[in-house]
Amino acid sequence: MRTAFINQLIEEAARNERIFLIVGDLGYNVVEPFRDRFPERFLNAGIAEQNMTGVAAGLAREGYNVYIYSIANFPTLRCIEQIRNDVCYYSGNVKIVAVGAGYAYGSLGVSHHATEDVAVMRALPQMAVASPSDPSEARAVATLSAAYDGPMYIRLGKAGEKQVFPSGASPVEMGQPHCLREAESPNLLLTSGSILSEAVTQIESLGIDTAVYTLPFIKPLSADALVQLAEMHPNIVVLEEHQKSGGIGSAVIEQLSDAFADGTLKAWPRIRRVATGDCYLSTAGSEPYMRRKAGLTLLREYFETK
Repeated sequence: MRTAFINQLIEEAARNERIFLIVGDLGYNVVEPFRDRFPERFLNAGIAEQNMTGVAAGLAREGYNVYIYSIANFPTLRCIEQIRNDVCYYSGNVKIVAVGAGYAYGSLGVSHHATEDVAVMRALPQMAVASPSDPSEARAVATLSAAYDGPMYIRLGKAGEKQVFPSGASPVEMGQPHCLREAESPNLLLTSGSILSEAVTQIESLGIDTAVYTLPFIKPLSADALVQLAEMHPNIVVLEEHQKSGGIGSAVIEQLSDAFADGTLKAWPRIRRVATGDCYLSTAGSEPYMRRKAGLTLLREYFETK
């Protein structure tokens, strides 16, 4: 996914000379093509994410669309004050690209787990939050981010994610759920990020009849689109590789609650959130192993309506 994103960013940079990439001393097997092609728009800030964010904010004030790139928890949690005060307060044109979302770096322990980032970043005023689910969505988000003027958080997997959406799938639109599979069923699976591939495998192995939509953008998130989905599929399961508190399921419930309160949504759906609990996992292991430890497993009973 990260390679697809960077390759698309190179194409966008060829058309837009204001795109600038800063890395935190990593990713060279991925970002080298950008560095070699646009050396005057590339900077290695070193292992200094707070400084990297400040430099990006300054470049944005000079008219650049700046991308900062590091392992997921470091360009977010480590420098949240700089993001808040230097980027969001001024609505700076800075894109925070985080690789290794969720448990992608599970073998490196809690310091490298990114399971609170969506909650933190979507709470910031002015900040858009994107979480593509496969390489095609990553390329689409790269294109949309290149044309977007303002702060954006882009949450990517690590490497090797499967292409899930077929060629010719509907385009990704900012704020809109993205249809992978429709179904004549009350069931709806909503997910976001690289766990999509595993989710599809699970529902197929269980023989579950459900519509499947991704949320490539968690903020903004169209309330009207969610209301339409909830009316068609009132049994909703949200699967996310993130803390349950403040995550993707929370964003969905907030939008639907407001719509229900103002009468736009007539009947409240059943919503089940499958997410990491209010805990840290002190074990280390591969991403699939860590997902199982966190309980990110779909069960048939979640999709059985009574």
